[in-house]
Amino acid sequence: MFRLSGTNHLLGHRLWIRDFPKPTNEIHIPYLIVGGGISGLSAARQFHKKGISDFILLELEGHLGGNSSNGENQYSKFPLGAHYLPLPNLKDKELLQFLEEEKIILSYDQKGFPVFDELQLSFAPDERLFYKNNWQDGVVPKEGNSKEEDLEFQRFFRQMDAFREGKGNDEKFLFDIPLYLSSEDIAIRNLDKITMKKWFENNNFKTKPLFDYIDYCCKDDFGLGIEYVSAWAGIHYFAARKQDATTDKKESVLTWPEGNARLASHLKKYTDGKTLKNHLVYEVRVENHKVIAKAFDDVKKVSVEIIADKVIMATPQFVNQYLIKDRKEFTKGFHYTPWLLASLTVTNLSDNFSFPLSWDNVIYEAKGLGYVYDQHQSLNQVQEKKVITYYYSFSSADLRKSRKELYKKSKDYWKQFVFDDLKIAHPDIEDCTEQMEVFLLGHGMVSPVPGFIFGEAKKEASKNIQNAIYFAHTDLSGISIFEEAFHHGINVVNQILDDTALDS
Repeated sequence: MFRLSGTNHLLGHRLWIRDFPKPTNEIHIPYLIVGGGISGLSAARQFHKKGISDFILLELEGHLGGNSSNGENQYSKFPLGAHYLPLPNLKDKELLQFLEEEKIILSYDQKGFPVFDELQLSFAPDERLFYKNNWQDGVVPKEGNSKEEDLEFQRFFRQMDAFREGKGNDEKFLFDIPLYLSSEDIAIRNLDKITMKKWFENNNFKTKPLFDYIDYCCKDDFGLGIEYVSAWAGIHYFAARKQDATTDKKESVLTWPEGNARLASHLKKYTDGKTLKNHLVYEVRVENHKVIAKAFDDVKKVSVEIIADKVIMATPQFVNQYLIKDRKEFTKGFHYTPWLLASLTVTNLSDNFSFPLSWDNVIYEAKGLGYVYDQHQSLNQVQEKKVITYYYSFSSADLRKSRKELYKKSKDYWKQFVFDDLKIAHPDIEDCTEQMEVFLLGHGMVSPVPGFIFGEAKKEASKNIQNAIYFAHTDLSGISIFEEAFHHGINVVNQILDDTALDS
């Protein structure tokens, strides 16, 4: 069985032609949140923590979560986007508090380190790499390298350690999470002006395994590879997480069969009874000190007008440019990489190589980023059928062309594409696959090309409009990770309440 699905891009594309019926209903509300991804859900939680319940949230899709959503078949849940959360920095008290609220952190030890629920930490073995016809532990190539290649890896990681620990003249970490906490030192920020490939060459790195490893890491967090992504962003991947949440400074991740949809589910409870799903907002404007938002109900096929005091646009800028006047010019500076995910149900997957099936399985020199084993966290380690989810990012210089290719190619083309890529490590994958669901994301995530992180487009897009329309989304950070979305939701509510207090 084969199924092709994706985000509701066809409804979203109606924003281009704007053929919506006139509103027949009117809703008055103090606060409106547009967008049910992590930023919007985090904003709802922050309203709740501030004792505010008089808000509603509108979402285009029939479910909440955005890129932290999931699918499910008879054997397992599986992610339809983000699928893990690295252990947070110890000073990120707001995120630690959330994880404690949701019993992901169970307590703190005598030294003040969080005690994580072991069932939500990635089980061992957590990572493996198919390299030179063998599986090996971890995703950094180790066995089979030349001495020069090993020395380059060692030198690279020493430099990343220095970036991780380094601070600027302002005493801020050079790289931090959330991103706005990072140092403002010009010398470091200038790294945003060049690609990660240029930084690689400027630092006299030459070996292919290191180049390919950095390329994989850049695609993992940004969609774009080493040739296109900003060097500042590329180094941020390695240096922003301080690895200080455990006594042994061990790197680990929190993960679930459904991926970060588990985190979204924890946030959803703050929107109970306050959500309108399958609603496409198609116009937002300020009029007489109020915000007028028009939305199309794709179920009832009618429009509604919402009149609010404040609106949070927890939507990406490629959407906002069609909703709010005079935003298209700086929105051109935002770049979004398309993604393809494929969840396969397999039987008798031959895996009798040198290292066992792991949570994350990376295939060297494959087109995609490998696959995660979705049942890895199950206590029942003997599974009748295995479910794996494959990831591919359309890293290229022309993302618009890639987006067209994504939707233009047939479902049979993508099915074979996935099989051919996985055959590098699993020659019999096609024969032992019982079903496959391919999920297409036309605008998978914001991708920080050189000049974007500290550029004008992002600054302009972040500014609120008449202290009435506010913006919160990971593309306003330039890096699409859970922590950024989570903090955007908190910060935008705090800003609204501060501005309201000043106005009164």
